Amino acid sequence: MIDYLVIGYICQDLLPQGYNIGGTVAYSALTAHNLSYRAGIVTSAAPDFDFSSRLNGIPVHVQASSKTTTFENIYSQDMRQQFLRARADRIRAESIPPAWRQASIVHLGPLAQEMDESLARLFPNTLLAATPQGWMRQWDEKGRVRPKQWDERTLPENVRVVIFSKEDISGDDARFEACARRFEIVVMTDGRHGATVACQDQVRHFPAHPTAETDPTGAGDIFTTAFLVALRESGDPWRAACFANCVGATSVSRSGLEGIPTPQELARCRATHL
Repeated sequence: MIDYLVIGYICQDLLPQGYNIGGTVAYSALTAHNLSYRAGIVTSAAPDFDFSSRLNGIPVHVQASSKTTTFENIYSQDMRQQFLRARADRIRAESIPPAWRQASIVHLGPLAQEMDESLARLFPNTLLAATPQGWMRQWDEKGRVRPKQWDERTLPENVRVVIFSKEDISGDDARFEACARRFEIVVMTDGRHGATVACQDQVRHFPAHPTAETDPTGAGDIFTTAFLVALRESGDPWRAACFANCVGATSVSRSGLEGIPTPQELARCRATHL
């Protein structure tokens, strides 16, 4: 049995010196693991992609594919240009182990249209969350990733929490408001500017913790996992946002998976906010 199930592509993030293992599933599952939750991953990747040594023994159900999803992120000041260099097969419902469907937290974390939104219906009795960035993306023949208009109505209403970045919706506050009318809790992150949370007709902004930023890759996924764990434990989205901001601030001072907050860092945020 597992407590925190995350579904989506595990990927290679290309770097000048090689690549890092990346993807929502990696960052979120490792954060949940360090929060003492039993994490599990369902993904699609090529059999020769060796990532198990970086996941601290977290169980992974891999749907075999001829390719492994590969991204290249190029940062310039506050902007990121992203390229999709390869894409694995889409994740099928039958690839999700039946026992794992009872996890107390289920996180749908698409990166590149790898699952249908209807997959959410497999989880009627859990804290179900989605980070829909992968449904908000399209790419051209060169792999250059661009925003895509996403209709939040395609996501079943049993999804309780939806979390995305301001970049994902191209700064369109109307998209945030539309999601807030449909789902119980909606969070919009905005990097160093913090996060905005909508719940029960209330909207509150939570400033980010000041920190020296080295690499923001994965910070949104780490924030999401911290938010969901705190929400499950406290039932309070406002406290969850404060905790997640604290956790997120610890992650951007290091690069790649090294940015995953340690159990000690997470304990300090718990002591302050939970």
